[in-house]
Amino acid sequence: MPEGRIAPRGELPSSHAAPLQARTFINRTGLRLRGDEWGPERAPTVVLMHGGGQTRRSWSGAAREFAATGYRVINLDARGHGESEWPADGRYTLDALCDDIEAVIPPDSGPVVLVGASMGGVAALHFVATGRARRVDAIVMVDIVPRVEQQGSDRIQAFMRAHPGGFASIDEAADAVAEYYPERPRPKDSSGLEANLRRRNDGRYYWHWDPRLIDGPHALEPPDFGDPLLQAARVVRIPVLIVRGLRSDVVSDAGIEEFRGAVPHLEVCEIQQAGHMVAGDRNDAFNAGTLEFLRRHVPVP
Repeated sequence: MPEGRIAPRGELPSSHAAPLQARTFINRTGLRLRGDEWGPERAPTVVLMHGGGQTRRSWSGAAREFAATGYRVINLDARGHGESEWPADGRYTLDALCDDIEAVIPPDSGPVVLVGASMGGVAALHFVATGRARRVDAIVMVDIVPRVEQQGSDRIQAFMRAHPGGFASIDEAADAVAEYYPERPRPKDSSGLEANLRRRNDGRYYWHWDPRLIDGPHALEPPDFGDPLLQAARVVRIPVLIVRGLRSDVVSDAGIEEFRGAVPHLEVCEIQQAGHMVAGDRNDAFNAGTLEFLRRHVPVP
């Protein structure tokens, strides 16, 4: 099969910020992935990978700030999410996600940092731990460890499986989010949620991701993590940071300490008043903690 390659660049409309360029990445199987690129080409590259059920829009604030600090930023829609293609075979395994990371890392890049939330963080660790990383210099895992808390994992999956028939309106979808995340104030204007929804021919709104992610024959399941990933992680020597939301029900002290047993040099940044959606809850604190780690380990020349 051909190696992963990058399709020619295309400028976004002028209404978008000047540093932003739309990109299409094509992985080794031909799957087309969409993303944005920010910042100078020759700078260290930060690849942003969102969690399951999200889109690259969740990183908008971080992408701008990292680029303003001098980093080259690639903000990716994962397979089956946002503007990226849905794989014909419904494959959402860790190895499939790693095929996509391989396609996204620029062939001319210098230092590379993988920043992944939840699903994206586990994929980043698997990519490095299984020896597929050629030029990755550091990993930032956002509110995820190899062994997550069952209650938190079950709650996320229940939310993602709910409303298979979609929503009559964006406000109705916002109500579902508010019910899942009652500690976060419900926005007065729900229009920002539209980027996470698709309006189909029946006039109803559906989440902007492939439901086979959690219910298909090649779904990404928590059993893929745990012991196999912990064992694989023992070979990781590059800097690793966990940015943890202290209100999260997904990551616990025990999960972090077990991970530290495999990766003794693990660093942890704890964010007050943040749950599993750390960057969404406290984008200022997330950016500050992550940039402090980047400046120490992968500084801009």
